[in-house]
Parts: sequence; C-alpha cells; structure tokens
Amino acid sequence: MATQNQDRLRTHFSTLPTSAHGQGWDSLWKEGTFIPWDRGSANPALVDLLASPQAPSTSSDPNPTPGAPVPGSVPSVELPAPSLKDGKRLKALVPGCGRGYDVALFASWGYDAYGLEVSEHAALAAREYLEGTGEAAKSGDNATKDEKTGRGVAKVVVGDYFDDGWLGQAGVNGVGEFDVIYDNTFLCALPPELRPRWAQRTASLLSPRGALICLEFPTHKPAASAGPPWSLPPTVHVELLKRPGEDITYNDNGVVVATDRPDSAQALVRVAHYTPKRTIGPGVVNGVVRDCVSVWRHKQA
Repeated sequence: MATQNQDRLRTHFSTLPTSAHGQGWDSLWKEGTFIPWDRGSANPALVDLLASPQAPSTSSDPNPTPGAPVPGSVPSVELPAPSLKDGKRLKALVPGCGRGYDVALFASWGYDAYGLEVSEHAALAAREYLEGTGEAAKSGDNATKDEKTGRGVAKVVVGDYFDDGWLGQAGVNGVGEFDVIYDNTFLCALPPELRPRWAQRTASLLSPRGALICLEFPTHKPAASAGPPWSLPPTVHVELLKRPGEDITYNDNGVVVATDRPDSAQALVRVAHYTPKRTIGPGVVNGVVRDCVSVWRHKQA
C-alpha cells in the first residue's frame, strides 16, 4: 500500500510528461515544504558498507521481497580504494544527490565525490549543506575517516544524467571515469520507460574496474501503485543490467519478469547482494528490513 507521501508525489507528476519531470522535481525543491525523500542523513546501509566492506552489516531476518537474498554470510565487497599509490583520488558519483549527504560521506572516506542534480534548487540546498553551513563537517558520519588519506572533494553539479554537458564540471573528460557510482532513490524516481537508458548510461559512466552500489528501494511497493517512487524489487536491476540499454519484460500487473536472457558484453554483474541491518524508516515494514543492497562490476572486470 502506498503512503500518503507516495500518493502526493504520484499526483504531482501524474500530469507531467517525462520531459518535464526535471522541472517537477525542481519546483518541489524550490517550494521546500514537501521533500519527503530528504531524510537528513545518508542511508545507514551505505554508512555501514563503507565502514566495513569486508563484512557488511546484514539483517538476520528473512526478507520476503521476491528476489531478495536469503540471510547468511555475504562475500567481502571489494570497493575501489579512495586513492591510488601516486596520491590520485578516485571519483565517486551520486546521481540525484538531493541535499548531498552521500556526497559528503564519500568525501569523508577520501573519494573525490560529485553529486549530480537536475534541479537547480536541490543543488543550491546541497551546496549550502556542503559548503555554507558546515553541517556536513559536523556530522559524525561525515568526519574524515583516515587522516593519512584525507578528505576528498565534495562538489555538486547541475545537469541531465543522460547528457554529457555536466561531465567537465566533475573533472571528467569522457565516459567510463567514475570509480564508484551510488544509486539511491534515483532509479526509482525515473519513469519505467527511462530504465533501459539508465542502465546503459550507468554502465558507460562506470570505469572498467569501478563498482556500482545500488540501494534497492522501494522493494515492497506494489508495481500497480505507480510512482515516483516506482516499485524496485531486485529483479528490476538484474534484468536491466544483464543487457544495458535493452527493454525489459513486464507482466500485466506491471511487475518485471525474470528471464533467462544471457548477459551482453556490456553487462554489469552482481558481485554482492544482501539485506542490510539498517536502512531508512520507509524501507522497514512491520519491523523487517525490506531494502536490499547490491554491488555490480563490469562483466570483463
């Protein structure tokens, strides 16, 4: 069942064509009275993963979401180190970064972190958080984690994820140069017709040895409830990323159908999948965490 906030979001976007969704998000940020996706901090699941990738903190309760992993041990997650031996910092990208909590968190671990926003007003709010008020530096989650590694850049740029115009602002000359991409409430905010483009674009932006981290939410929302946020059970990521850019199959209820299509040469393969011990409130239903975390790498990596 959709919440009141989800119903209100759906109504806000129901009359807008896909091409106007950017303006729809910007109007909400400009008004500033209804931004229910802003939780005031990074998702605890990401906080825990970055703090302990070798042994991610997982839930011991069975996750009833179709396609969710069963409780048990999780393989060590190998994330790209924040910096190389020559001191060069690796780049993290957070599309749809909102107020920039995740950008600050990645920077605290030593990555040069770039948030991307289609909304000018969201970018302004993020810059105030990151630079103006000092709130990011005061947060315990965002304190510099390793004095030797130091803190990376934390910057927010404005642009359309599917265009190249913003890449230069992120210090990138072309595609394939982001070492970590973090998707949290970005894919679920896109109309389903844009999902294949999201998969293709994400695969192209990720460096050959990079890692895509996905916070799968909302996994429990019925597909028939529409969006945003759109229902995002694990099957959606699996079907999109096995053949980035290709359409996926839905049943009559709008649920993504699992297929036996082989991976393409451009595939991203899932190297870790687990139910986190902690997540945001809406990802917990009747005391059970329903969100999932998945980590992906290029097939040839």
